[in-house]
Amino acid sequence: MLQTAPSDQPMPADGPAVVPAATVVVFRHAADGGPPELLMLQRSDGMRFAGGAAVFPGGRVDPADRELAHRLVPNEPEEIVSARIAAIRETLEEAGLMIATRSPISARQAADARAMLLEVGRLDTVLDHFGWQLDLNALTFFAHWCPLWDKAFDTRFFVADIGTGAVDVTVDATENSRLFWTSAADALAMADRGEISVIFPTRRNLDRLAQYADHAEALADIAAHPVVRIHPEVELREDGEWLVIPAGLGYPVLGQLKATARRG
Repeated sequence: MLQTAPSDQPMPADGPAVVPAATVVVFRHAADGGPPELLMLQRSDGMRFAGGAAVFPGGRVDPADRELAHRLVPNEPEEIVSARIAAIRETLEEAGLMIATRSPISARQAADARAMLLEVGRLDTVLDHFGWQLDLNALTFFAHWCPLWDKAFDTRFFVADIGTGAVDVTVDATENSRLFWTSAADALAMADRGEISVIFPTRRNLDRLAQYADHAEALADIAAHPVVRIHPEVELREDGEWLVIPAGLGYPVLGQLKATARRG
């Protein structure tokens, strides 16, 4: 597998012209005491990337996210800090859920903050207005995926836990058409039944997330494995072409037939 650069660094200049992006897997406790539930969104059918697919909240890193990263944590890698900020901003924009703040946020405050964010497009303006401080360490760096072609999303994945999950969330109804909470195992079962569609990276991350009994177990597993850019590659096997990823990164399933894998 080709290695391009450490995961706290941008794609090298001689690599493809990719788009930095961020995604967050939001955990909450299941009411029945079962495996943790994860927040997922169903993308609108007309979206260029992953149209109609079920994904975790996220999107591209904006210049304003980088500005806020410099302001808040100037001495840490910009790629990681700005991706954390983008994941927080996108979760508020797409789901109306404000995560990773140092003080509790009511549903009414979150709704007001979302309305302001949609108007101004900058998380720093929202934070300053409400007097909120971010706890960036509440987002743990989980994985890093990037296909090696121009305009691909160079996506850093994070995990965060909101505990009881007693929150109001509503879909944005522009980029996404549905919002739902589900365990990783149930999401995989839904995909197998054809009830939702998931792209290859989401499927592999659901495989991994389904191993965890709770957020603490997820953190322990994340700490036990390195985070590197994963570039899925095509491998020819007896039964056809497979889309595969490297071993040793915490993933229990390393590939699937290319013909059955949705890539974006």
